[in-house]
Amino acid sequence: MGFVKEFKDFAVKGNVIDLAVGVIIGAAFGKIVSSLVEDIITPAVLGPALKAAKLEDLTKLVIPGTAIKYGNFLSQVITFIIVALVLFIIIKVVNNMKKKEVAAPTAPPAPTKEEILLTEIRDLLKTKA
Repeated sequence: MGFVKEFKDFAVKGNVIDLAVGVIIGAAFGKIVSSLVEDIITPAVLGPALKAAKLEDLTKLVIPGTAIKYGNFLSQVITFIIVALVLFIIIKVVNNMKKKEVAAPTAPPAPTKEEILLTEIRDLLKTKA
């Protein structure tokens, strides 16, 4: 049972969760950037360049993807938003679990003999004053 508890403690640590969130968000954002370049910027630059060179016929033969595909880009943005929302919900649940574990009250430790003796002395001094 010790291995499972140790793994749970490791997996729930803030650093591990932060790293996982960073990797997932980075991958999703990378897809947005790739889609922006491949679906928006490249066709927007390539189409007019081919027309200026009077090579419109090559767009049909060599480069069929010279149309701007804003649908693919919007799809990647929506996917990113969904991934970010799901990660937010997961992190919120994990944080609530951590708060419940921390908030569990523990019984105060029993007073030591010195503390009991000092308490008695204090009480005696109060009664004399």
